[in-house]
Amino acid sequence: MDLRGASAEALAGLTAELDSHLGSGDETARLADDLFGVASTLRVEGALRRFATDGSVPAEAKQGLVGEVFGAQLGAGAVAVLTSAVARRWTATRDLADSLEHLSVVSLVKAAGSDSGRLADELFAWAQAVKDNPELRDALSDPSRTVGDRAALVRGLLEGKTLPSTVTLAVQSLSGSYRTVASALESYQRTVADVHSEGVATVRVARELTDAETRRLTDVLSAQYGRAVHLNLLVDPSVLGGIRVEIGDDVIDGTVISRLDDARRLLAG
Repeated sequence: MDLRGASAEALAGLTAELDSHLGSGDETARLADDLFGVASTLRVEGALRRFATDGSVPAEAKQGLVGEVFGAQLGAGAVAVLTSAVARRWTATRDLADSLEHLSVVSLVKAAGSDSGRLADELFAWAQAVKDNPELRDALSDPSRTVGDRAALVRGLLEGKTLPSTVTLAVQSLSGSYRTVASALESYQRTVADVHSEGVATVRVARELTDAETRRLTDVLSAQYGRAVHLNLLVDPSVLGGIRVEIGDDVIDGTVISRLDDARRLLAG
């Protein structure tokens, strides 16, 4: 998340505290749901949001109010996170809700445990499915359909085929807190990588890579960038051959089509 000043410090402190509130997979999933629900409420209830982030109001008063509003609905972990959050200083009122949603995503990544690599792959695959299927993309963004209706569509497509964390995040991407579903899913993928201190490389190839080729490429990129790198593989016949790697702002283009373009430019020049 791109927060500044007091908000960045507040989120860093809350993130450091989060592990102490995580439990079993189900308990952590409950924590994530609770935090996301609070974030959604704060976005709708402007007066409550402003009060909860008002630096001139004593922390005890803010904690008392959010306890009255949310306490009976939340698990102990979410109450502890929210109580800590409203006692902190925030640069902008919206940063509190955004940070609670971010912590919800982090909790879901933690809930996935050793399956976090699979979670990253499934989020990427779902994002590509939304991008490549205009009918699905339109259905998920159709304002005439309720969020509940769109969530049911997502669950019907993903439940039983993907991790519970993947389903939850795919549903959360419909909430409207991001400009589009695609941008929400992209942000969630970055969070998965950040939680595990990984880089993310989008790799375009003309054919599927073997397991050995995938491991070799992962090792090379991890060594080059000095940290673990997770690969998002895209089979794209238009590259003709070779490989194109996008990692952060870096592009490594070793495709046949790129070399042909270079040759054409040389001939034209």
